[in-house]
Amino acid sequence: MTNKSVWATLSAINCNDHVALKGKLSYLSWSWAWQTLNEHYPESTFEYFDPTFFDNGTVEVSVAVTVEGKTIKMWLPVMGNRNEALVSPDSRAISDSRIRCLVKCIGLFGLGLYIYSGQELPEAAKTEVLTPAQAEDIKDLLEQANGDVAKFLGFFKASSVDEMLAIHYPKAVAALKAKIK
Repeated sequence: MTNKSVWATLSAINCNDHVALKGKLSYLSWSWAWQTLNEHYPESTFEYFDPTFFDNGTVEVSVAVTVEGKTIKMWLPVMGNRNEALVSPDSRAISDSRIRCLVKCIGLFGLGLYIYSGQELPEAAKTEVLTPAQAEDIKDLLEQANGDVAKFLGFFKASSVDEMLAIHYPKAVAALKAKIK
């Protein structure tokens, strides 16, 4: 695979169900990010470098991630939960920043980068419609639930089941299954 296809693959993944909030900041789960990267590119590796200590007592961590032969290096100050650089951080703060840095670096390959730019969804997910099999699942569930199709489609802002966005599939299935029970 080429590096362009790495970007196309990873940047199209909707990460929203794996984002955690800490204060007012959004974080992508590091374990999910690494797992997802390796599900698509199992030869991926990362390497941490020694922290850089500055005269003012702050610290910077760095990591390099290699995917499909391309290496990207990223750095990040050791920060508190308000995004302020910590003076004389303890080992836990350094460890947490290393993990954040790893996820940030993975983001530069495309996975979850939209989160850093304040977007709610990756661009590709905003237009991807249901697969034919997903559309049939929804139609079958609507029939079983004796659902109001017009109301259902209105909720998902679609003119037909076939035109529903793929990102709505899990929520639609869950709602219809709950109505059937």
